[in-house]
Amino acid sequence: MHRPSAFISKKTVIGLALALALLPCAGQAHETVGVTEPFEVGESPAGNYLSARIAESEHDTLAASTFYREALRADPRNPDLIQHTFVAALANGDMQAAFALAQKLLARDPNNSSARLTLTVRDFKAKNYGGVRSELGVTASAAQRDLTTILLAAWSYIGSGDVKRGVALVDTMSDPSFAVFRDFHAGLMLDVAGRTAEAGARFKAAYAGDQSTLRLIDAYGRNLSRQGKPDEAKAVYLAFDKLQPNNPIVQAALAELAAGKTLTPMIKDVSGGAAEVLYGLGAYGLGSGSNRAGDELAAIVFLRLALELSPDNSLALDTLGEAYGKLKQYDAAVDIYDQVPDSSPMRTTSDIRTALLLDAMGKPDEAMKRLREIAKAHSDNVDALSALADILRSHKQFADSAEAYTQVLALTPKDDKSRWAIYYFRGVDYERAKQWDKAEADLKTALDLYPEQPLVLNYLGYSWVDQGIHLDEAFKMLRRAVELQPDDGYIVDSLAWAHYKLGHYDEAVKLLERAIDLKPGDSTINDHLGDAYWQVGRKLDAKFQWNHARDLNPDPADLPKILDKIKNGLPEGPSQVEADHGPTAEPHPTPGNGG
Repeated sequence: MHRPSAFISKKTVIGLALALALLPCAGQAHETVGVTEPFEVGESPAGNYLSARIAESEHDTLAASTFYREALRADPRNPDLIQHTFVAALANGDMQAAFALAQKLLARDPNNSSARLTLTVRDFKAKNYGGVRSELGVTASAAQRDLTTILLAAWSYIGSGDVKRGVALVDTMSDPSFAVFRDFHAGLMLDVAGRTAEAGARFKAAYAGDQSTLRLIDAYGRNLSRQGKPDEAKAVYLAFDKLQPNNPIVQAALAELAAGKTLTPMIKDVSGGAAEVLYGLGAYGLGSGSNRAGDELAAIVFLRLALELSPDNSLALDTLGEAYGKLKQYDAAVDIYDQVPDSSPMRTTSDIRTALLLDAMGKPDEAMKRLREIAKAHSDNVDALSALADILRSHKQFADSAEAYTQVLALTPKDDKSRWAIYYFRGVDYERAKQWDKAEADLKTALDLYPEQPLVLNYLGYSWVDQGIHLDEAFKMLRRAVELQPDDGYIVDSLAWAHYKLGHYDEAVKLLERAIDLKPGDSTINDHLGDAYWQVGRKLDAKFQWNHARDLNPDPADLPKILDKIKNGLPEGPSQVEADHGPTAEPHPTPGNGG
């Protein structure tokens, strides 16, 4: 699954700058418990404050907002506490409290940008467009303003009926690197103003520079439909479908066009236009490549503001659910996904994401049940079947997983090169289910579709070594996989373990020490290094590695073997290697980020 892309240029660094301004008091990143536990507020202000800080550090927005609110009752004039409570209320979507707290903050600090942005949203919702401009401080030259201010102020002019001034303000973004971005937003504004042909000209200009962003494609396709150009609209959607197949929004639009319907505008009013700006900032912050929890919390704030203006915005809800999933706040993510309207093309995607979260929450049976129900109700949904196959594989139900991948292949065009991954994972299933002939055929097909794919080279090469066949070719494959992905500890481990199986212990030790440097916290690699140390006579080092492997949460099936080696070492004579110590397949997708 692919999360629909936001339309924010990477040049728009103001998004991250605003994120920092919005969260000046956010706690440092910590590992979270994942599921919010029931909580009760206490009578002690200090206790509530401490509970709020703990919840904040664990990214539990509901608990943080609740405890900060109670702490503030006891000390309502404390500016630091007001700021904390304000940010927590924003992140939790408690907008009425956030509006009131924003006013308190501005009374103390008129330059508080996060409070002003929040009151801007309040004014947009009330159609108080003069108030929007007042909060934004639109008095100086627009050239001195950041992009967020320019766009929101421009939308306020559209709301006031001054379309010419609004579009002119957007056009002050004269840097050529903003051309696509500028034309896209000008097109949205003209569309909302009912100037469909003019909007189409701006969308066409933007499309000439970018055919890979969903939001632009959807806005342009819908505009072409309303211009009476359904064939051109279909061509725009079909071109995108070749780049990113099976997007639910694109498929829904194509179905409506095929039925002879005229598509409605992507953005229908001024509030929706302002929400699009805020959604773009949140989606960009979440997908900007940073793994810092503070960026995810900032994204949550922008998305909450967007949803205040456009509560049924499916993409904002989907992205907000993803943000909570990344923070391992799985209950909160499920609650958000449940809010996606039943009428939205994203509804089924949200149900699939919920199932992946349920699996992450330790409820695989419920997850698989849901996915089977989705697949039954939507027999052509590749994403549901792929997610089901992935979960079945991760829980070692290899035969059922292989069957699900077979159904995925039946629904995937034969000229789609991405089929290599399906053949690869089905090959893994067949190998684990001890159906080697089928596994080998699938792995070879995967390599035909994607020559020199390191995961496939690794798996097929190791499997051949494990069986003592095609050894020269197998080692070439493993060495090539390491060359292609030299920093992948699992692939280096496979080459090392292949050397071990053939009795090349010195070479195995060197490679396993490198693999440990790359993946120090992996139980299997530590176990392998212990075995290799034992074989070269480093028995104290071997027992140290086995003890370390024991403490790294190994697979339950491996733990008794590790404990026996700690106690008794390895038998004398030829190496005793477990047959199921195969190469590591790509991990199961992380829930909430689109897979």
